Amino acid sequence: MTTDPATDPARFREDGHRLVDQLADYLQSAAAGRDMPVVPATPPGPLLERWSAPFPEDPGGQLGELVARLLADSTHIHHPRYVGYQVTPTLPLAALADLAASLLNNGMAAFEGGPAATVMEARLVAWMAAQLGWDAGADGVLTSGGSLGNLTALLAARQVKAGFDVWSEGAHGGPRLAVLVGEYTHYSISRALQIMGWGAGGAVPVASDAHFRLQPTALAQAHAQAHAQGRKVIAVVGSAGSTATGAFDPLADIADFCGEHDLWFHVDGAHGASAALSPRHRTLLAGIERADSVVWDAHKMLAMPALATAVLFREGGHSYEAFAQEAAYLFPGSDVREQWYNRGLRTAECTKRMISVPLFASLSLLGTKVFTQLVDDAFDLARRFGERLAAAPDFELCTPPECNIVCFRFVPPGAHDLDALQTRVHLQLGASGDFFVARTTLRGNVWLRTSLMNPRTTIADLDALLNAIRALALA
Repeated sequence: MTTDPATDPARFREDGHRLVDQLADYLQSAAAGRDMPVVPATPPGPLLERWSAPFPEDPGGQLGELVARLLADSTHIHHPRYVGYQVTPTLPLAALADLAASLLNNGMAAFEGGPAATVMEARLVAWMAAQLGWDAGADGVLTSGGSLGNLTALLAARQVKAGFDVWSEGAHGGPRLAVLVGEYTHYSISRALQIMGWGAGGAVPVASDAHFRLQPTALAQAHAQAHAQGRKVIAVVGSAGSTATGAFDPLADIADFCGEHDLWFHVDGAHGASAALSPRHRTLLAGIERADSVVWDAHKMLAMPALATAVLFREGGHSYEAFAQEAAYLFPGSDVREQWYNRGLRTAECTKRMISVPLFASLSLLGTKVFTQLVDDAFDLARRFGERLAAAPDFELCTPPECNIVCFRFVPPGAHDLDALQTRVHLQLGASGDFFVARTTLRGNVWLRTSLMNPRTTIADLDALLNAIRALALA
């Protein structure tokens, strides 16, 4: 019998051993910052042309050759001088567990589609909820990313608080709805509300303070504004580690307001909820235990492969409210709340991948202290970098960092158009390949932005970044 090379276990074993060796060598080089730029310099057009060879009809070539090309043309998240977007260098153990999950390829809608991953997910959800200070009545689901997680939570909030059954009666079955959101809340919130058919007015902005945190005293004014526009406010969204600056909104004050006005309290903790694992930093989350729902990304501070997001509900029954419909061929029975093991009842995905496997494996085999250390080290490095910036006469710190996100800009003596200068420096840094930083606009001004996600990044790397900015800007 002829063996099909596409499905041959022996070929898989051979390729797999070589691939792991190749990736281990890559990790070693990337972690040391050797022999590679942080970002390849090839622009999109030429890069597309480089990858445009026609696909052959018959098998040919080696996986190692293709992976070598992939490595050469990819951004190197594991490089200690990658300090740009909120993308984490994946734990190697998690990547191996993800390989096993990819090969098994169990669908996660109904229990029989993915039994082991289902119970792993239930265990993870319970563990994460407990870290937030919730009791055994909490529940939730894993989904593919914070954007989908926020949509899921807001759909549940609408079903619970709208005062009419939107799922059955449609968006026009009752009054126009609104949610109060901080000025720097992640754009996925307003996008979710527009997907839900609320229009641009569905997200009512709440003023922020000098440190970009939602200002509790401005909630009443925003609430009155929504009412004057003929909208019924059903929720407030607070941020725990905002994408723009890493700010943590005053969650306890927001919880007070929600309690007084019978509003749903949702916390977008995609980035910052991991502070719950740190005894030193969990005070940033004071009040999160009073939230009705929380989104928490494991592919950020927990160093998991993307995408892996927990949507958590303090009252576990609310986790079924977002997608309250039936699919009898998958979910037989009358009471969906008894079917905790059919995860598809609580998420937009049907053939959901085995999201739970890498995190469950990492917690089981590495222990929880590894993750506490990741959070502490990143937050501490950001604090030290903030101190460096505050002390440097030619740099301006936007706001003292609360987590691992730091915004700053170069302000040399005599500079006039500081926004143009930051933009030019950002582009030149990317072109050099020596560093990867992000750029953002806050209150009309352009800032450079770093997310310190890599445990191998040191203060020496950040000092080198400041010197590189000086050299580029003054060249």
